[in-house]
Amino acid sequence: MSVEIAGNNRTKALLQKIGAAIVTGHYQPEDGFPTEAELCDQYGVSRSIMREVIKMLASKGMLDSRARKGTWILPPQQWNVLDADVLRWMLSADASLELLGEFVEIRREIEPAAAALAAERAAPQQLAKLQAAVDVMAQTDLDANQALEADLDFHVAILEASGNRFIQQMRHLVEAALRISIQLTNQQKGVAQANVAEHDAIAQAIINGDVEAARNRSQLLIDEAYELIEKSRRASKRKRRAS
Repeated sequence: MSVEIAGNNRTKALLQKIGAAIVTGHYQPEDGFPTEAELCDQYGVSRSIMREVIKMLASKGMLDSRARKGTWILPPQQWNVLDADVLRWMLSADASLELLGEFVEIRREIEPAAAALAAERAAPQQLAKLQAAVDVMAQTDLDANQALEADLDFHVAILEASGNRFIQQMRHLVEAALRISIQLTNQQKGVAQANVAEHDAIAQAIINGDVEAARNRSQLLIDEAYELIEKSRRASKRKRRAS
């Protein structure tokens, strides 16, 4: 499992590699986590870089490392799912419908409120950014990745336009989970990309300063996503029971 890591991004690249390896079960708790020396040999990096990566993974609740006791993997229940890296690794390794469902439960509370706040507070440049995201979504020649990025830009623009620093700080977490959630819900609906009219209705309500319309339109969109994920969860449970 060697990896070529170069330049100033070595620590970040190694963090992504080892974090994903832990989540996918490449390192099993019962086998013990490799020593610092073993990891340095495996990945071809210095001890200072490896120590920094282990420290970062410990801060995310994934590892515990103590002098003279070594390093070990903590139970998944202790992993910090509010960390965008951890959430992305978990969803990429196994698009957990349970985890996605819990994420949408939080979105149902936060994003409609963010849309309402944006209708009250958004600065002109933030409104322009929101409109630009909708305009890109409306283009008919987008490939799947471009459509996904435009959809993500739209939702992040709402959070940023809320003017609430706590909500704005959630942008990386929301973006990480939405990358999986959007693809799943579009697949459930049998469409290649999101409904532009539904997103534009939210944008226009925010741009027009219509607080209740912004809140209600956002709520409808997220409730639809929640129902689609719940439908997938129920189907998955039936499949498991039948097998």
